[in-house]
Amino acid sequence: MASAIRIKGGRVYDPLHGLNGVVKDLCVEDGKIVQECHGAAEVIDATNLVILPGGVDIHTHIASPAVNAARGLRPEDHRLLCCPRKPGLRSGVGFTVPSTFTTGYLYAQLGYTTVMEAATPPIGTRHTHEELNDIPMVDKGCYLLMGNNEFILQYLKSGDLEKIKRYVAWLLHSLKGFGLKLVNPGGVEQWKYGKDVEGLDEKVNHFDVTPRQILQALTWVNEELGLPHSIHIHANRLGVPGNYQVTLETMRALEGKRVHMAHVQFHSYGGEDYVSFTSKAKEMADYINGHPNVTVDVGQVVFGDATTITADGPWQYRLHKLTKNKWYNLDVEVETGSGIVPYTYREKNYVNALQWAIGLETFLLIKDPWRVFLSTDHPNGGPFLYYPWIIKLLMDAEFRSQMLKRVHKRVLSHTMLPHLSREYSLYEIAIITRAGPARALGLRNKGHLGPGADADIAIYVDAKDKEEMFERAAYVLKDGKIVVRDGEVVESCPGRTIFAEVPGDDDLLTELRDKFEKYYTVEIGNFPIPLEDLPFHQAVPTGRPV
Repeated sequence: MASAIRIKGGRVYDPLHGLNGVVKDLCVEDGKIVQECHGAAEVIDATNLVILPGGVDIHTHIASPAVNAARGLRPEDHRLLCCPRKPGLRSGVGFTVPSTFTTGYLYAQLGYTTVMEAATPPIGTRHTHEELNDIPMVDKGCYLLMGNNEFILQYLKSGDLEKIKRYVAWLLHSLKGFGLKLVNPGGVEQWKYGKDVEGLDEKVNHFDVTPRQILQALTWVNEELGLPHSIHIHANRLGVPGNYQVTLETMRALEGKRVHMAHVQFHSYGGEDYVSFTSKAKEMADYINGHPNVTVDVGQVVFGDATTITADGPWQYRLHKLTKNKWYNLDVEVETGSGIVPYTYREKNYVNALQWAIGLETFLLIKDPWRVFLSTDHPNGGPFLYYPWIIKLLMDAEFRSQMLKRVHKRVLSHTMLPHLSREYSLYEIAIITRAGPARALGLRNKGHLGPGADADIAIYVDAKDKEEMFERAAYVLKDGKIVVRDGEVVESCPGRTIFAEVPGDDDLLTELRDKFEKYYTVEIGNFPIPLEDLPFHQAVPTGRPV
């Protein structure tokens, strides 16, 4: 293959540079987009085709001890992998929790080139990196779970914020993490309904600290370290009626600070129980529209099989009791927990149908597409394979109307969705799937097609049916190499592991060594991950955000 490629005559959508369907050529050399090609170049004729940056998934679950446990828990998880809503051949490599290689190939066929594993326990991050190394075709990173870490809670109890900062820096440096993830910070009794809870000021057992203090302390640390991505929060009381109140309270507690709220659909619920369950998407969108410090991914529910995987262990036990489905639970050393429950979202189930509608309401009511990103919280709301179907729902109001006729009838009177006529443009789709998440992650070489960007490019046939259009890319380039052609993988490539370049803090080692000997099942010398264990990697610089 030539080291240079010229992509001729395509319609380019590059929101970072304001290109909205502009017909132009793109030049690629040595894995980067350049102003002009020099010398001989392979030519891709993109006439009448649509050219986008490679997709960026800011929140997915594809590699971790919990994901691997989910594969083992679900031997029945065999389903069509290609175009999951249409007839075709079945495959035995996993539908909701596919294998590592399958994950990379499927993302690439959709036109995605960068994905972020959204939750890994520190002690399990060596396993996570081994799986990330094994996922081809995409660049990837991971967020470290810190919201219920024993050491952080002890330091917070003593009021030592500087010690928390040093410990977090040590974790990120040692484990090659990209960002900070908080799941149900404090682990309070999140299964209680809204009228019974104390919000963010309920004391955490044994530590005499509150979720509010955890949130504010780790957000301060995130900014002090200048991490490229904001604090990444799975708010308290996931999935519980009335939880929108604590979600709003969480955002208010961090007002003026960079914050990313994960799978916000699962945190936008009103009502006092599942009988009075109702949408609070408007209240959430109103707050987000008025506060530019907040970004969100939606966690859109799709109908069919899913596997719920979360460090929110109390909720998973609750879901197990609600559904009678099998359940896996794990308490991970002194760091976090984990739960896994298979689940099926049904069109005629009122709660499921309203969850589906709440996600779409969120997309349509948030005005700025730069701050709302496409996700299904894979595989919690459903597999990422359904992204093309969600894109069609966003771009085609008539298709949404057809779906509303199929779902539980109560949804029509309990959601604004029937009255929302907004249709996303291709330009806006390029923002919520590419430019927006790349910017929120601080990845300056991703999500755009300007000179100097990584040559991660997705090219599509501009079909009227947008689900059909985005199901299979005509071409995908990864680092300037053609890896997908006519929807089929034609070359495998490893992809890089990306992490935040945080200096280590060896002054903590004496104290941490003592704690490891008392509490951990591994020696502290086996805890850090050396760079040689990440054969393909890229460090992202840190610094105070502007």
